[in-house]
Amino acid sequence: MTIAARYFPRVLLAGFIIFGAIAGSSAQETLPTARPGIAPVLEKVTPAVVNIAVTGHTAPQQNPLLNDPSLRRFFDIPDQPSRPTQGAGSGVIIDAEQGYVLTNHHVVNNANAIEVTLSDKRTYPATLIGSDAGTDIALLQIEAENLSEVPLSDSETLRVGDYVAAIGNPFGIGQTVTTGIVSALSRQTGINADGYEDFIQTDASINPGNSGGALIDFQGHLVGINSAIIAPSGGNVGIGFAVPINMAMAVVDQLLEFGEIRRGMLGVRITDLTPDVVEALNLKVRTGAVVSSVEPGSPAEAAGIQAGDIIVAVGDEIIEGASDLRNTIGLTRAGSTVAIGLIRDNTRVDYDVRIGNASDVADSGMKARSSSVLEGAELSEIPANHEAFGKVSGVLVTNVVQGSRAFRSGLEIGDIITAVNRAPVTSRSELAAALDANAGTVAMNVLRGNQQLFLIMR
Repeated sequence: MTIAARYFPRVLLAGFIIFGAIAGSSAQETLPTARPGIAPVLEKVTPAVVNIAVTGHTAPQQNPLLNDPSLRRFFDIPDQPSRPTQGAGSGVIIDAEQGYVLTNHHVVNNANAIEVTLSDKRTYPATLIGSDAGTDIALLQIEAENLSEVPLSDSETLRVGDYVAAIGNPFGIGQTVTTGIVSALSRQTGINADGYEDFIQTDASINPGNSGGALIDFQGHLVGINSAIIAPSGGNVGIGFAVPINMAMAVVDQLLEFGEIRRGMLGVRITDLTPDVVEALNLKVRTGAVVSSVEPGSPAEAAGIQAGDIIVAVGDEIIEGASDLRNTIGLTRAGSTVAIGLIRDNTRVDYDVRIGNASDVADSGMKARSSSVLEGAELSEIPANHEAFGKVSGVLVTNVVQGSRAFRSGLEIGDIITAVNRAPVTSRSELAAALDANAGTVAMNVLRGNQQLFLIMR
C-alpha cells in the first residue's frame, strides 16, 4: 500500500470533522435567541400570585331527633364539638407596599386562620381586611418585604377573543399557568346566590384551587380574579369564570374604607327592555332596564323616577339590561349621588339620585319578623363553598338558639329554606317579604341534606 493510500482516509475523515464543526457553528449562530411565548411576561407576574391555606371549623352534623326538646330532656346529651376544616386557594398581590392580597370570598369564608405562601416559599399569616359574598371578593393583608404586585388592567377594554392566562394553585399541586381566550363577557350564570355577576368567561383551564388566582392579559396586566367553573363531569371542560378587575376593585375600595360593602339601593323593580316592548312603544332605544314599579319612600321615588321609565345610563355607564342596572347600583356606594339617565315618552330625562343603603332595607325586613316564627334563627345566603351552592336556591340556617321559637318548630342548623307557603324564596330579602306577607302560622319548605321537609312554623 502506498503512503497516499494509507493516509487518505484519515485526511478525508478529518476534513469531514472540520466541515461538521464549521457547519454546526454556523447553524448555532443562526438559531433564534428566544422561543415564542409569554415566558418573559410570566416571569414578572407569577411572583405576585400566591397560595392561600385556611383553617376553620364547621357545625357538627347530628341526628335530627337529638334536637327534639321532648327527647333531650330525658337524656343528658352533650353539645357536639365543631369539626376542624382545611381549605386552599390562590390570591394575587395588588399592592406590594401595603401587602394587599386579592382573593375570593369563598376561599376565606369562615376561616379562623389564613396563611399566604409566596412563590419563593416564604409563608406569612394574613389578616382579613374584608369580604363580600355578593361579588365573591375578599381582601387580605400580609406584612412582608420585597413583594411583587400585578399591574391592573381596565377590564372594560377586554374583547371576546383576547388571549388570557390563568395562574393559580390547582388541586394544591403548585403554581400552574394555563392559557386561552376570552370566550364571553358580562356573563350571568346564577352561580352566585346574591346575583352580582358580570363574569369574564374563558377557556383557559381553571380547576379547584385556582379560585382567587389571576387572570392576566398577554401584557401581564390583571384583568380578572378566577372564581368559578362549570364542571358537569367534575373536571375542567373549558368553561371558567373570573370576576372583572374593575368590579373587584370597586369592592376593594369600600372594604378599605368601611371594612364591608355598603351596597347601593335605588328602590325600583325592573325588567329587561325586550324587542317586543321596543316595537309596541315605538322606542328609539334598544337597550335598557324598564321600571315596572317604584317602591314608596325609595330614592327613586324621591328623585322622580316613574313606572314605565326606561333606565339607560348610570353616570357614564351604559345600561344594557336589568342585571346590568342591578350590578351597577349594587356596587355604587350607599349615600353617593349619581346621575340616572332614562327615557320617558321617547325623550331623554336625567335625574340626580342619592343612592340608598340596600342592607338597611333587607335588615329592616328581617327585623320586622324576627320576634315571630324565625325568632332564634340566624340566616345567610348560601355561601359559594357550600355543597348546595349553585344547585339549590334558598336561605341557609347558620344557627338556631335552643329553646327559641325556630328551635321548637324543628328548624336546624344547616337547613335551607326554599319556600314560604309554597312560594319560592331565593334570598334573605325575599324571605323577609314572604314572612311580612304571611302573618301568623306559615308553612316552610326546607331542604335538610337530601331530604325535603315541610315545617309548620307557629
